[in-house]
Amino acid sequence: MNDLARRVLAAALAATALTACSTAEGAAPATSSATTTTTDRSAADFAELEKAFDARLGVYAIDTGTGREVAHRDGERFAYASTHKALSTAAVLRANTLPELEEVVTYTAADLVANSPVTEKHVDTGMTLREVADAAIRYSDNTAANLLFRELGGPAALGEALRAIGDTTTHVDRLETELNDTAPGDVRDTSTPRALATSLRAVAVDDVLPAEKREVLVDLLRRNTTGDKTIRAGVPDGWVVGDKTGSAAYGTRNDIAVVWPPGRAPVVLAVLTDRDTVDATRDDVLLARATEVVVDALGLA
Repeated sequence: MNDLARRVLAAALAATALTACSTAEGAAPATSSATTTTTDRSAADFAELEKAFDARLGVYAIDTGTGREVAHRDGERFAYASTHKALSTAAVLRANTLPELEEVVTYTAADLVANSPVTEKHVDTGMTLREVADAAIRYSDNTAANLLFRELGGPAALGEALRAIGDTTTHVDRLETELNDTAPGDVRDTSTPRALATSLRAVAVDDVLPAEKREVLVDLLRRNTTGDKTIRAGVPDGWVVGDKTGSAAYGTRNDIAVVWPPGRAPVVLAVLTDRDTVDATRDDVLLARATEVVVDALGLA
């Protein structure tokens, strides 16, 4: 996509921003009349999980059918880590036609960064833009994520795309893998549970993307290979989950997801965690346990 097309797209996005979700810190999604259903019990459960796992826990979930919410530290900032790859893919999908996704993206060995299990195998041939998105979401391939950034015009362009759908909270500043070099109080490459979940809802559930592009994104999320022990592990058997995980310094372990209970509207959920020391370990079980609390609080168990 050339610079003129990008400018035209940016103008169109800005014009439609009011029809999308709002993710300002502390704001409810503009597309629903949400009712907070966080109970004393669930608040105590979240606090107990923080104590038991010696971690900070941020949660925001919304049942898109009823508007019921569950929230814990939903306005606090966390490093978003690789969860951005779902939103980067959505922005690329919005900026390109489906035929343009079949165009080959080329790169060199010098472009490779750590944790690039797919792109490292295709330096000589390149990959289609669709294959790059697949690698970024399903395998959390970091070089693929940077190729998505390159397609958009850099991290700042992803920030613009998010603001165009109402997300004025998420800070997008660096490429992979530098964006995972987080520290307490550093707002770079951070967001909140509410903002991430609301933006994910906009692109994966609501109509920010046309149906055929939304299907591409949802298919990738549902076939993600990195989230079996996080949100997926916390929902009842038979539920369908599409998610994107992330990990960073200070024990950061995150997952954002759309969850489809059988016969019900989807639930959109973000679970973000971190710890006090830079080299702290990450714990998938904490995310699974927090998801169980959400399912119970929403009355879906």
